Amino acid sequence: MNNEKIKPKLNGTAETMLQCFYARAMHSKNPKNKFHDAKAEELIDRLDYDFSNAKKDTAMSGGIVARSVVFDELVSEFISKYPDCTVVNIACGLDTRAYRMDNGRLTWYNLDLPETMAMREKLLPESGAVTQIAMSAMDDWGSRIEETDAPVLIIIEGLTMYLTEADVQRIFAVIAGRFPQAAVLVETMNPMVVKRFKEKPIEGSNAKFTWGVRDGRALAALLPDFRFVAEHGLTEGVAAFVPVYKLLDKLPAVRNISNRIVVLERKA
Repeated sequence: MNNEKIKPKLNGTAETMLQCFYARAMHSKNPKNKFHDAKAEELIDRLDYDFSNAKKDTAMSGGIVARSVVFDELVSEFISKYPDCTVVNIACGLDTRAYRMDNGRLTWYNLDLPETMAMREKLLPESGAVTQIAMSAMDDWGSRIEETDAPVLIIIEGLTMYLTEADVQRIFAVIAGRFPQAAVLVETMNPMVVKRFKEKPIEGSNAKFTWGVRDGRALAALLPDFRFVAEHGLTEGVAAFVPVYKLLDKLPAVRNISNRIVVLERKA
């Protein structure tokens, strides 16, 4: 195994993937925690990067782990139902879900910007059932997905809050243009939180929250080719390691400021 240290050369939104990777690795290293990311644990020490801001921001780290828990549950449910499915992970960063979800039968595509995928290739060179696509989420990446009759799941995690409404609509237009039917899991942020919430690791990377939407139904209203199915608050993920959130999740004030994982379906 190559143990050479890697010094990332990233900035802006692309750099936020490093904080996400660090948060998952550090949480996973605690044997008391239920969420584990073995691949992140294995590789985190190969990054030559100043994680001091991420170490201080426990709220951000908790949120990252919480959304990982929720996404993992939803992706696992889909794969259990459709074991030969195709999964497209948009804005994958250094996400390692493909390793946690691998059943030996599915096909997985990781998609992100060229500079991000160059970094990923150094740390996580992939082949076989996992394919890397170095493109913007707003480009015609659908043409790179091989023809398949298998059910399709699209994951959009930690991205929409850095875009514009037109960008989000463009991503879904690419999905609609390529897949007659598809399920989409997309993380969204409340507009109030976009305006007021600040995280030191995010600010340190010069990334900025720019867009939000009230809830899943409001998002579906912007996307004529898709229908709303369900939504989940990140509080559901937090409850996995802070049980009191099982009660707090029932409070509208808490749910309203929590990021949501919205489940949408491409209309047949």
